[in-house]
Amino acid sequence: MNKIIKAHIALSISGLIFGLNYWIAKGLMPEPLDPRQIVFIRVLIAAILFWIIAWFIKREPVKIKDLGLIALSSLLGVSINQLFFFEGLNLTTPVDAAIIHTTSPILVLLFATWIIKEKITWINVLGIIIGASGTVLLILSGLNGNFLEGNIRGNLFILVNNTAYALYLVLIKPVMQRYHPTTVMKWLFVFGLVSTAPFTLHSMKGLDYHVFSGHVLFAMIFVVLGTTMLAYLLTIYGLKFLKASVTGYYIYLQPLIATIIGLIWFGEIFTLGKGLAAICIFAGVYLVNLKSTTIKVN
Repeated sequence: MNKIIKAHIALSISGLIFGLNYWIAKGLMPEPLDPRQIVFIRVLIAAILFWIIAWFIKREPVKIKDLGLIALSSLLGVSINQLFFFEGLNLTTPVDAAIIHTTSPILVLLFATWIIKEKITWINVLGIIIGASGTVLLILSGLNGNFLEGNIRGNLFILVNNTAYALYLVLIKPVMQRYHPTTVMKWLFVFGLVSTAPFTLHSMKGLDYHVFSGHVLFAMIFVVLGTTMLAYLLTIYGLKFLKASVTGYYIYLQPLIATIIGLIWFGEIFTLGKGLAAICIFAGVYLVNLKSTTIKVN
């Protein structure tokens, strides 16, 4: 199978996992776990498992200058991203978080054009705008006219998380051209563990380990193995073969997938607004991937 097709499949699966995460992660907070406990557990286990996986799959040295870039990327994509996401989601609503996340592909496009001089066409920009419109329409179609009613501080935390992740996608892109994905991931999460531990380790003192049973155990396994490990790895893989702006666009699939899950499993009602939103999002996918040799943004 073509590597480009594989990259798109990887990002689609990643979007599915992140879409599920909206339903699952919120259910863990603030009880039985607080946000910092979740971050510490997921980063610690991911760091350990990625080192074990990399040992068997690919052992390769990393240049000092690249380790520095990976450390900076980890600070943005693991530490700031996860700490502010879980703290923000704990304070605000999943709807508010989803709306704010619609700015992420736009930020990725701007950072990619500015920092790594990625070639972006006006057609690609149009695709991101159409996708953003579809995502907002999708979110609002499930409401009764009430939105952005969550905690203001929580919304600001989500905005910080969003911006950090967008910058992470752009900065890690050049490194992905030089190393195997598991090599990058093991260092990302080691640096992430070092930078998050001062803010999360103390929270483990109050952890009641008896909560890890039933649905809580399942949810944490999903958060650690699915959202933290598999989704990150699939995103890194997609980033290896696709532009950062294309990779960032797949964030728009997350609320769409969350809505589809709601329609299938949770009895949500299909509406014309949701149908139009899906059309906009998939039209955006097409335009973002469309190559043009005429008008360029940079």
